[in-house]
Amino acid sequence: MPNTTLISAADLAKHLDNPKWVVIDCRHDLVNPDAGRAAYAAGHIPGAAFASLDTDMSDKSPGPNGEFRGRHPLPSRDAFMEKVRGWGIDDDSQVVVYDAQGGMFAARLWWMLRWIGHAAVAVLDGGLPAWQAQGSTLSTAAVGKPRGNAGMRPSIVTTVDVHAVLNNLSSNERTVIDARAPDRFRGENETLDPVGGHIPGAKNRFFKDNLQGDGRFKTAEQLRTEFGALIDRPEAAIMQCGSGATACHNLLALEVAGLPGAALYPGSWSEWCADPSRPVATGN
Repeated sequence: MPNTTLISAADLAKHLDNPKWVVIDCRHDLVNPDAGRAAYAAGHIPGAAFASLDTDMSDKSPGPNGEFRGRHPLPSRDAFMEKVRGWGIDDDSQVVVYDAQGGMFAARLWWMLRWIGHAAVAVLDGGLPAWQAQGSTLSTAAVGKPRGNAGMRPSIVTTVDVHAVLNNLSSNERTVIDARAPDRFRGENETLDPVGGHIPGAKNRFFKDNLQGDGRFKTAEQLRTEFGALIDRPEAAIMQCGSGATACHNLLALEVAGLPGAALYPGSWSEWCADPSRPVATGN
């Protein structure tokens, strides 16, 4: 059976030499975008390729009418498929993605592979710290896999655009969950946000609340209980964050909890607040 949500460091170590397994390093720093690639060069899981949030998982070009699409807008599915094949991913590959931030960025690539229909992708639970804690080594060797043959399949995730989120303000049919830190949600920290606050009516579920103290995910039962206090039906929920990355962490947590079906708002707060005509709420 493929791994489709999380995988332990011990299980990854057992399969590291399997040519059907593809490992991808997703480390990143929102304040210092070059930090991830530098960390990868200094040492990564042997055989792992590198994926940049800024250049591999995003396309920062404007929309068809010149509109700003957010800080990390999605590329086209066709363009992303070229990246996927370049990492050596085949239709039958088991992909494992990791970072050193509790899955903060790896979850984005996990979601994007599901976006093109590749279900056999899992996030390394505990990330690079868990890998090193078990005594596994790192490598600085260059990685070059043969080009993969992965084909486009029907997406197994859903998205909503800014118009759907705006319409939801009046229909109130869906619950919006914001994955940013509480101070950013309240509008008290504008380090990463050009405008402080949140979408009116949104609830806050900081992505780090999905984790235990050791950086691994909470149990399915814990996550199911905690998300159950926020949403009635996952298929009527919208996950967002600052730029569509850490919202995927909540989507992964929902899958772990057995609560699939929530949608991602890829533009998230960075797109929403770029238009001053859209309403903004502050506080809790």
